[in-house]
Amino acid sequence: MMTAKHLQDTTTLHNGIQMPWLGLGVFKVEEGSELVDAVKTAIQHGYRSIDTAAIYGNEKGVGQGLQEAMAENNIAREDLFVTSKVWNADLGYESTLAAYEASLDKLGLDYLDLYLIHWPVKGKYKEAWRALETLYREKRVKAIGVSNFQIHHLEDLMKDAEFKPMVNQVELHPYLIQPELMPFCKEQNIQLEAWSPFMQGKLLDNPVLQEIADQYGKSISQVIVRWDLQHGIVTIPKSTKEHRIVENVAVFDFELTQADMNRIDNLNQNLRVGPDPDHFDF
Repeated sequence: MMTAKHLQDTTTLHNGIQMPWLGLGVFKVEEGSELVDAVKTAIQHGYRSIDTAAIYGNEKGVGQGLQEAMAENNIAREDLFVTSKVWNADLGYESTLAAYEASLDKLGLDYLDLYLIHWPVKGKYKEAWRALETLYREKRVKAIGVSNFQIHHLEDLMKDAEFKPMVNQVELHPYLIQPELMPFCKEQNIQLEAWSPFMQGKLLDNPVLQEIADQYGKSISQVIVRWDLQHGIVTIPKSTKEHRIVENVAVFDFELTQADMNRIDNLNQNLRVGPDPDHFDF
């Protein structure tokens, strides 16, 4: 199923845009040199995809890291894939358009590769989606999508949408394998993307994962990233430490057997570390 052989290999979104299978997430990384260095380190080591969001409050630092990395490694903007997200307070037609401009301004970029609605706020996400469609039609953004949308949110959105979301970025890891959402997104040709693939570190001492990791001479994080890839899921592990940034994506020299894939799937407990998209109040 999964053909990625290299860190820069991509999946083709339903509008033809190429998106790297692996990227760097920067959730909870504060503005400052640690963030700038993490972005630069990732790009130096071959990452081409960086995922941020307005609410993270770190788009400026991400932008600085990107600019410096492009200059130092002689990388063109077209070779990078940058994602940001519109926050709940800005979900309206005009306010979403304004939020996009604000994100671009902070990042110091002319366009984003992917812009997402961060949460499915009831009664608000359709207007925001109209704004994303406008940006997309005007070629201001390469691809548009959603984050934390359940099946019913997607169905509701697509009833009136001109364009189907290209990506749905959700919490997904071995304790939350999204068994209904995964096949639904495949069927709809919406690329599923996992945030918090290690469950914010809570899975890194799981005995079953440790046993599987030992079998392959790999770390638990590498096994989880490999599991994502073999399921056809884009993933964005977060780290600021160089050895982790490198380790997390050293996953192209082994393959999990179907039996091991099933063992990992069977760890599912429908357990979230983040908010439930059907019950959040922000």
